[in-house]
Amino acid sequence: MARPIIIAGNWKMYKTIGEAVQFIQDLIPKVKEASCKILIAPSFTVIASSATAAKGSNVLIGGQNMSDVDEGAFTGEVSARMLKDAGGQFVILGHSERRSHFKETDEHIHHKIKRAIVENIPPILCVGESEKERSMGQSDQVLKKQLDGALNGLKSEEFKDLVIAYEPVWAIGTGKTATPEIAQETHRMIRQHIAEHFSDSIAENLPILYGGSVKPANITSILLQPDIDGALIGGASLDVESFTQMVLR
Repeated sequence: MARPIIIAGNWKMYKTIGEAVQFIQDLIPKVKEASCKILIAPSFTVIASSATAAKGSNVLIGGQNMSDVDEGAFTGEVSARMLKDAGGQFVILGHSERRSHFKETDEHIHHKIKRAIVENIPPILCVGESEKERSMGQSDQVLKKQLDGALNGLKSEEFKDLVIAYEPVWAIGTGKTATPEIAQETHRMIRQHIAEHFSDSIAENLPILYGGSVKPANITSILLQPDIDGALIGGASLDVESFTQMVLR
C-alpha cells in the first residue's frame, strides 16, 4: 500500500483569528485538486475559527500540543477532548521547541501519544537531534531513544493513524536544511528501527515527514526520496502562496 503524502503547516505562535481565517479562505480554492493530505496546526485560540473556515474542504486543522490528562486543575493546559471539540483533527506532539523550552520528556510525550490515541486524534510525533549531538555522532542514538520513549508499549493497531516527523533541531528556523540524501538516510534508519521493534508491516505503512527549513525551493528534491512521505513546515507555511506552491509542487 502506497503511503500518503502529507504536507503539514505548523504555524507556531503566529496568526490571529482574522489572519488565520483569511489564509484558509484564500488557500482552499487554490488546493482543492491537490493529491496530498493538507494539514494546518494553528494556535489554540485560532483552532475553532480555522476549523469552521476549513469545514467541507480538504484542509484539516489540528493542534500543536495537548495535555496528557483528560481534565483537572492544570492551569493553562488544553485536553485532547477540548482540542477535538474545537475542531482539531490531529495533534503535533514532542516538537523540539516543546522539549527544549518546556522541558517535555520522552515519558511525558509517551503519555500524550497514548491520550491522543484513546481520544482518536491522530498524533504526529516529532523527533530530532541537536547540532551538538549530530557533530558528536550521536544522531541515531538520540533518535532511537526518542522513538523508544514515545512509542514503547504501543500495540500494532495503535499505529494506524500515527505519523512521525523527523526535524533536525539544527535545521529548524535556521535556514539550514539536511540534504535530501542525509534526510533520506535518517528516515530509512527510523523506518528500520520501527520494523525491528514493532513489525515490517507497521514500518512500511508509517508516514515519516521531514521538517527543518522546508520551502518551495527544496521541497521537491526532499519528497523524491523513497522514505520521505511529506513535510512538516514552519515559517514557509505562514504565506499562502508559499504553502500553496509546496502543496501543489
